[in-house]
Amino acid sequence: MSRDEIAVRTTQEVLKRLDMLRASARIRPPGANVAAPFESRGHFFFPREKAGSIVERLGAALPHALEQTVERAERILQHRFDLLGYENLNHKVEIDWHCDPVHRKSAPRIAWFKVPYLDFEQVGDHKITWELNRHQYFVTLAKAYRFTEHPRYAEELFRQWYHWREQNPYPIGINWASSLEVAFRTLSWLWVWHLLEGSPVVPQPFAVDLHRALILNGRHIERYLSTYFAPNTHLLGEAVALFFIGTLAPWSPAVQRWQHLGWRIILREAQRQVQPDGMHFEQSIHYHVYAVDFFLHARILADRNGTAIPASFDQTIEGMLEALCALRRSGPLPQFGDDDGGRVFDGARNLRRHMSDPLAVGAALYNRADFKEAAGSATEETFWLLGTAGAERFDSLPDFKSAPESFALQGSGIHVMSASSSAEQQLVIDAGPQGPGWAGHGHADALSIQLALNGLPILIDPGTYTYSDVAGERGRFRETGSHNTVRLDGASQAEPAGSFKWNALAHGQAERWITGNMFDFFVGSHSGYSRLARPVLHRRYIFYLKPDFWLIRDVLEGQGSHQVEVLWNFAPGALRVVPGGFEFAASEQSAATLLFAGVAAFVPDLSQGWYSPTYGRREPCPVLRFSTTSPLPAECATAVIPHLCRNAKLETFCVNATERTVSVHHYRLSIGGKTHEMFFSNRAGDWQVGQFASDARFVYCPVSSGDNLQEFAICDGTYLDVNGERRSEGSDIRISCPIGFNALRRLSIRGCEEDATPPSARAMVENVSRSY
Repeated sequence: MSRDEIAVRTTQEVLKRLDMLRASARIRPPGANVAAPFESRGHFFFPREKAGSIVERLGAALPHALEQTVERAERILQHRFDLLGYENLNHKVEIDWHCDPVHRKSAPRIAWFKVPYLDFEQVGDHKITWELNRHQYFVTLAKAYRFTEHPRYAEELFRQWYHWREQNPYPIGINWASSLEVAFRTLSWLWVWHLLEGSPVVPQPFAVDLHRALILNGRHIERYLSTYFAPNTHLLGEAVALFFIGTLAPWSPAVQRWQHLGWRIILREAQRQVQPDGMHFEQSIHYHVYAVDFFLHARILADRNGTAIPASFDQTIEGMLEALCALRRSGPLPQFGDDDGGRVFDGARNLRRHMSDPLAVGAALYNRADFKEAAGSATEETFWLLGTAGAERFDSLPDFKSAPESFALQGSGIHVMSASSSAEQQLVIDAGPQGPGWAGHGHADALSIQLALNGLPILIDPGTYTYSDVAGERGRFRETGSHNTVRLDGASQAEPAGSFKWNALAHGQAERWITGNMFDFFVGSHSGYSRLARPVLHRRYIFYLKPDFWLIRDVLEGQGSHQVEVLWNFAPGALRVVPGGFEFAASEQSAATLLFAGVAAFVPDLSQGWYSPTYGRREPCPVLRFSTTSPLPAECATAVIPHLCRNAKLETFCVNATERTVSVHHYRLSIGGKTHEMFFSNRAGDWQVGQFASDARFVYCPVSSGDNLQEFAICDGTYLDVNGERRSEGSDIRISCPIGFNALRRLSIRGCEEDATPPSARAMVENVSRSY
């Protein structure tokens, strides 16, 4: 620890005990002596007089949102809650605010810093307890009152608010144990006030009581900021709450300090937590959305109150939205890393299809028609954050039509292979770092892939399911065995060191990335198994012939004999054996054929795994595993064909093309009447296999019976001979030539496919190409 960290942690430990001594001496908590009512000093997202027009426009534009809000409010009146992935949780007549109702465990009512909230045996799953105590459903009750004018929703809200304060005296209990949870509660209370301010349903003492409660919350957050405990989205959310209190609460020196402190942290974390490619550094799609939500809410409130917004902050937010837009445009958003089920505006919108919500707000805020296309439609959040004018701005944006295309986000290592065809296709590769620090929200999934067809998942990331349990589910969902990659000797790529820590991280890296109209080509590796007694390097090659098939080649470089498992986790659906391979069908519109070939004798095995669509929910799914015990080096390949193809066949041949120099692995994929020949050489140099000769590291040739070779592709080479005939300038051939192919230096590019890579991406591809 640095001196600063030691000082901060020591100070916090002292302050915790001082707070407990104050409580033991029955000294009133900070803020208890405030006598002034809460009156917003600043401007909320919408002025009080505009709330009615927002409700009216919402009713016309999104009637289902109003209906769902009222339906949820009715269940809340019965103390039945939908929390995370759990539905209809019954909290009986009197809510136990310290209880996990799923596992029927209640946290001890002791000083908050002594509550062992990560101990499942004592408190259950703290996430479930905290989700209720975020009080986001209070906003649901407030909106239900606004939508219907039935006072029972507001009456229940205030009854629960006062009951919560009675059952959670400061500083006692689990609900003070995380400053982020205090921050969420703060934001919910501020939303409630601005939705109901001036309404006859607001109890007379509430304005003073709310003011006192917010002062206490702000003091607690400031004292116990997660500067060194969880300096990521925890710290960001806490800063946002401080900025909101400081901007909206009646003036005092502390309030002014919170405003400046919160805004300073927000701007700093925007630069620290977001990578140059726009992705959040936690390596998690969910946490990316979490962070951009916090940034958007803070940015819009700052603008409403005349706070200077640096251009760099807007650039960061827009970059995050651009990354989200690119991923959404090519298919459904992939799932990487942890999904904790939480949202900033509406906790119920926690499924993967809801992760594009920020794009609707971003479209109206930054006048981006491409964001509008990816979002699909305005959301309720758009109306409340930007008012009816924002919703109108969203509607007025021109239609934007874009075709799915392949691209890479270099910093985060996310590579997407996609193509325009009669069916939407998307294959996503994780070739980036596992995460910052201990990579607490990253998974051991280096070089894992996800595949979706027609917007439906085929090969999946398993999700998260839980953060706390005794059955080992936390570890099972984030280990290598639950991802579509290679596992060695039954070990995960990284060693777990607790629920939110890893040792010996498995950072992936892209070594080669080429994209063009005809095909994409990727090469990547990771060093997760370098820690073994006999170190092993896993390298994965992926060739995508658009839109016909993917060939995924796995090479294990090392010494000695190892158990090798190639794992494929499928979405819920039907997986069955067919001649030559396996076929999977999620629906009539989403099906694929999978073929496997290896030099060693791999044994296939079908079993049941689990998929978690959101925190707390899981569904059974099929898992296909190919395993062998073999001396290294070893390799195998999997062909994925994006439709059912029962007459397909994949074969592999290992050839020493030129003795003691170049070794070539040759794969032949037969689909119908067409044969696809693919050659991988282990090093630069001349080689010959049958009728084919080249000096390329990779060659692709389609061969049809009785037809001359009309198209082919080579990578990192200068020529290709077929039956002794040099394929060179002047030949009546079609050569695939995306940027980065060394073949372009020697071969004519007349008749080539025109490369469609945009200029910015073209420069990136050239840079990556030089590293191989």
